[in-house]
Amino acid sequence: MRSPPPPVSQSQQSQQQSSYGNPYQPQPGAQGTHIPSAYGGFLNDPTAQMGLQVGQTAMKASQEYMEQNVGFAAFNRYVNVSALKHYFNVSNSYVLSKLLLVIFPWRHKPWSRKQSISPNGQDGFFLPPREDINSPDMYIPVMSFVTYIFLSTILAGLRGAFHPELLGMTATTAFAIIIFEILCLKLGTYLLNISSDSQLLDLVAYSGYKFVGIIVVLVVAEILNGGQGTGGWVGWTIFIYCFAANAFFLLRSLKYVLLPENASDRNTVARAQRNRRTQFLFVYSYVVQFMFMWVLTRQDGPKKSSAAA
Repeated sequence: MRSPPPPVSQSQQSQQQSSYGNPYQPQPGAQGTHIPSAYGGFLNDPTAQMGLQVGQTAMKASQEYMEQNVGFAAFNRYVNVSALKHYFNVSNSYVLSKLLLVIFPWRHKPWSRKQSISPNGQDGFFLPPREDINSPDMYIPVMSFVTYIFLSTILAGLRGAFHPELLGMTATTAFAIIIFEILCLKLGTYLLNISSDSQLLDLVAYSGYKFVGIIVVLVVAEILNGGQGTGGWVGWTIFIYCFAANAFFLLRSLKYVLLPENASDRNTVARAQRNRRTQFLFVYSYVVQFMFMWVLTRQDGPKKSSAAA
């Protein structure tokens, strides 16, 4: 007969029960072998490690490619978004003051833009619009452009001349004029040897201020002309004033963009080049703006539309 096993203490018995109850607890003789030998050998293989590194590098490269060529990064490749932020840095007081300046520019002085002073005492960058009323912005031109499209259709509806295609026709005409004007500005900057992106963005911003005068023409002519559109001597009088105000505003503002006053900038622009820029400034401020504003402010009255029907 065999002798009975030795008595087991209570601590040893509880330890055996806990180890039997947890099948994932490593046994005393199997410590340090969490990964099976087959998988452990594969992960420790130098070829497998090199493959993992190559995969991580390819994944990182594809992620960088997507960031550079898709979405915001792709847009930033063609448009300087950081420079655009400067033109939308406006405040409520600036917007109100700039609207009054565009409509009543006759007695405004000075027209030169303010510059920040660098630590070495020299001129730095131009101040943002919220800090300088003479600084061009794109907030007012964009909002005026959208307001013009909706205002034109609303006024046509009040005169009984609204039709479903009017909104699309008005937006298409305004977009076409803006695109054509930007292309002309791009060609002008090339012919005038203006290579700075900031000067091109300034010209684009200044080109949108005419919508402020156009909105004034539409609203005031609609009120004073008895709902007959912008025709008649009342509409033409308001149009001539807003056109002259916009032309004077552009002439004085663009002078500091196309014809620099600083001695260093003046030396870089030849005399013949300055003459060409002066001619471009006059033609753009008066001839081109007159044509565009006349096309965009044409509003037929209800009698004319009913007679045409």
